[in-house]
Amino acid sequence: MLEEELYEPMRQWLEAYMKDNYKGFEIITTDCHSERLDRALSKYDIIKEQANGVDIQIDVLGIARKKDKVKLVFIEAKKTKLTLRDLGQLWAYCKLVDPDEAFLLTSADLGSLKKLIGGFKREDLLDFGDGKHMKKMIVGKWDVKRNAPDLSSFLPKM
Repeated sequence: MLEEELYEPMRQWLEAYMKDNYKGFEIITTDCHSERLDRALSKYDIIKEQANGVDIQIDVLGIARKKDKVKLVFIEAKKTKLTLRDLGQLWAYCKLVDPDEAFLLTSADLGSLKKLIGGFKREDLLDFGDGKHMKKMIVGKWDVKRNAPDLSSFLPKM
């Protein structure tokens, strides 16, 4: 399976997830792996200065919009065992743009992240936010048979 084949099922799941969790918001989800985040957001008249001119490419983007409020959700998809490098990529995106939620999902295995986060209890590696409100990236497995995340694999537990 190619990584690109994960994007549409993940987008569909994200849309349902956001409709459940962002009641009263207009929900938009898009596969934007092939374009920069600033360009993807501009299609919806959203400007995030931190993303302008920066080569950030999110695989699946979720937007929840209500009047002047905009909430972003990122999914970074992998088809290989997860590594610290994968987590670092999403962490950098989250530190720059500060989405409301971020998921690192793999169709393979949590790899070395399972040991680091679960075994060594280093959930702090998942932290991002503006300092006032800390958030955690969610790391987990994508079940290709069900086209949904394996919630029991999530670190930290939701």
